[in-house]
Amino acid sequence: MKNLRISQFRYIEPRIEIVERKGIGHPDTICDSIADQISVELAKYYLKKFGRIFHYNVDKALLSAGEAKTKFGGGKIIKPMKLVFGDRATYKVGNEEVPIFEIVKNSAINWFKTNLRFVGEENLQIVSEIKFGSEELTSIFSRKEKFLPANDTSALVGYAPLTTLEKSVLELEKYLNSKGFKERYPWSGEDIKVMGMRDDSNFTYTIAMAFVDRYVESESDYFRKKEEILAEINRFLKEKFDISPRLFMNTLDERGKGEEGCYLTVTGTSAESADSGEVGRGNRVNGLICLNRPAGSEAAAGKNMVSHVGKIYNILAFDIANKIYEEIGKHTYVWLLSQIGRPINDPLVISVEVDRLEKDDEKKIVEIVEKRFETLKDFIQDLIDGKFKVC
Repeated sequence: MKNLRISQFRYIEPRIEIVERKGIGHPDTICDSIADQISVELAKYYLKKFGRIFHYNVDKALLSAGEAKTKFGGGKIIKPMKLVFGDRATYKVGNEEVPIFEIVKNSAINWFKTNLRFVGEENLQIVSEIKFGSEELTSIFSRKEKFLPANDTSALVGYAPLTTLEKSVLELEKYLNSKGFKERYPWSGEDIKVMGMRDDSNFTYTIAMAFVDRYVESESDYFRKKEEILAEINRFLKEKFDISPRLFMNTLDERGKGEEGCYLTVTGTSAESADSGEVGRGNRVNGLICLNRPAGSEAAAGKNMVSHVGKIYNILAFDIANKIYEEIGKHTYVWLLSQIGRPINDPLVISVEVDRLEKDDEKKIVEIVEKRFETLKDFIQDLIDGKFKVC
């Protein structure tokens, strides 16, 4: 490929490494997840109804926290959280109306039903500020080419493999929000954030975990249950990663203050009263916020998957990096740079950097990159089908 550049770099493990993951119940993750679910449902609707996807991007979303009163044994929701979705979509095709608000509302409600045990429809207020798209961007979708032009100029990056800290942070949050864990520790809410730090070979994890107040009888019961979970986290990290960590959880807690000194929620998420959320402030498409790694200029959540490189290249860069690593077993970075109006199968540049590059590696890299772009239609179909999670 004429726009492919391959170069060598020397991978050096940093002394201090910092990695964060925001769990499924974190307000930012809620916004990212629902915006992307709306994107998938809109794409499916356009395809089923009209045979092709029309212009849309629903990558602007804000979650405004509600009000709640927590209490040992069970509190109550006073005011629902509000979700506001914005940006652009195609409302009408010929004489046919597209039920944008219905798709937005149903996507949001179904997502909460699937992912947060204690958030009901009565706890939600959903607002759509999605408007008509501009004529110039909308016109892109009427073109007949095999691949649409990119509707933005953006730079995205992916890398492989994950470090031990990155893998442990990712797997720990997934474990803490797994069905089996919730069955054993039902007081553990879905709003979990894991901040991991490695200093040489020493690992420290600071975990924020919302407790569900209906399962907590008293202050002493809260701290006992907290110690139970800390012991389980310690066991998990030791068995899965051979890590003996320093562990901290809910570090704002203070004994002797009752409910005020405990991280309690009614629904398992701080979005009920304490914290708001926004698309783009959460995890990258590999599920992590890696402070030692380069980051692209776009969030993927909510963008369309046929012309917006913020969705396509974001995920594609990681996909290519992983395929290269699987083939040659070396640390890899992949940068993809788009140019608005240029076909999405023809980036302005594809830059691949590999640790300790050897001559045989270059041939394999070229084959992997060329094959991935030859099968780009299949990759886009996987995005339409929702096979790639963006957070």
